[in-house]
Amino acid sequence: MDSKPGNAIASNLMAVSRETDYLIVGAGIAGLRAAIELCEEGRVLVVTKEALDESNTHYAQGGIAVALGGTEDVSLHLDDTVGAGDGLVYREAARVLVEEGPLRVEELLRWGTGFDRENGRLMLTREGAHSRNRILHANGDATGAEIGRSLLAHARAQRNITLLEWTTTVDLIVEDGAVTGALLLDTAGELIAVRARAVLLASGGAGQVYSDTTNPAVATGDGIAMAWRAGADISDMEFYQFHPTALSLPGVPRFLLSEALRGEGAYLRNSRGERFMERYHPLLELAPRDVVARAITREGTGADGAPHLVYLDMRHVTGIDLRKRFPGISAFLGQHGLDLSRDLIPVRPAAHYLMGGVRTDVNGRTSLPRLYAAGEVACTCVHGANRLASNSLLEGLVFGARAAAAMREAGDVPTGEGAGARSFALLPPADEAAVLKELQQKMWQNAGLLRDAAGLSAMQQELERLRREPAASRASLELENLHAVAELIVMSALAREESRGAHYRNDFPGRDDARFARHSIVRGRTVSFEAAPEAVLTR
Repeated sequence: MDSKPGNAIASNLMAVSRETDYLIVGAGIAGLRAAIELCEEGRVLVVTKEALDESNTHYAQGGIAVALGGTEDVSLHLDDTVGAGDGLVYREAARVLVEEGPLRVEELLRWGTGFDRENGRLMLTREGAHSRNRILHANGDATGAEIGRSLLAHARAQRNITLLEWTTTVDLIVEDGAVTGALLLDTAGELIAVRARAVLLASGGAGQVYSDTTNPAVATGDGIAMAWRAGADISDMEFYQFHPTALSLPGVPRFLLSEALRGEGAYLRNSRGERFMERYHPLLELAPRDVVARAITREGTGADGAPHLVYLDMRHVTGIDLRKRFPGISAFLGQHGLDLSRDLIPVRPAAHYLMGGVRTDVNGRTSLPRLYAAGEVACTCVHGANRLASNSLLEGLVFGARAAAAMREAGDVPTGEGAGARSFALLPPADEAAVLKELQQKMWQNAGLLRDAAGLSAMQQELERLRREPAASRASLELENLHAVAELIVMSALAREESRGAHYRNDFPGRDDARFARHSIVRGRTVSFEAAPEAVLTR
């Protein structure tokens, strides 16, 4: 790697050794559910670089989609998931998701998750591209936080689970082609080499690769970058879902305005006060997210290229107490002088969810022995080119449990030596914060919602210019990981010369099934297009 003057000298830090049976990177819904599944099989170490409640799970507002209405509801949920994915959903993965989802949600209920109820019955709502009401919420718009709370409480009550906060995972340890553990960096700057029977990546998404995102600061794509450096297959990185409605106020973070608002009847209006979704999709405001996000982007750009505001409008909605239904959103808007029942709320799209990630089968197995992945870091192809609203929390539950079941098949803890060192720059680059900000802004401009070959190629050149050697600090390692994620997105987006789902090319606006009804696979720096994950992982 290139580095700034004065940083070229690198230090080799040796790691102290530690051993566990199962190592889980990430303490969101997928990681905690896996830990609970594994705790009777042996020692489980769950590592998170922040506090235990700081994850994408915690910030999930919209709810969890689950077919609790029997066989017909399950079948419809499958059809809705496949339909939203724009021709690329792996149907077997989607079948597993919708069929096992009710069992996993019933577990949550037994473990004390407080989903919202109406007259004693679970309250089910509807969101975009769902054919019926099947979305469970908790505390109105704090579903992820409540699920995370109940899972964490249940995990803490189990034996054999150790929860390690404020510890950064640096890299995977690979020996003889298999993952045998991971290098950790604690707050004292000490490296720890943890060996395990199996490693599960449950480290979440990568929204911080873009300047505008609904994701928390921890979403830096660490698991994807580490897996890529270790040689794992990475898939479908061009498909980044941009949530259509993030709050758009100067100087205010892109706070998520849940799709449930549109599920309860919110309209979208342009700067002239017109509803416009009828020009883009028959489902209007409840169209798939990629359609709504592009529509807002187009309506928010004038003929001269100047930005125009687009608004979310709930002033006409009656028969519902909006403050009670959406307490978190209402409180945040109130801090900025806005009220859902009174005001037009300015919105714009923001990076929200990555459909791609570390390639896995339906049991969480990656292309590297002993390495598993579940949740947003993984790509089972269950979402295809565009995730159906509120399927992500369900994905973490279902595939977290399945990955853990598969991890039981791993052998004994490896006893190999070495691989407990890592080279770092002696000091962080002086311009580290500036490089991160520029990376995020350039990615938004060149590899965001609307793309073309010129912008993507320009981004590749920018990435070479922005490359830095990491120091032994969390911030420096996160910059390295976001740079890797950006490379993966740009390579994959350049290779897919069509528009499909969340990936839109201005220079290739049509869908091309003859060439691209397949999944992108990145191995090293080569992008190919291949079939369903089962075929790839058993090659």
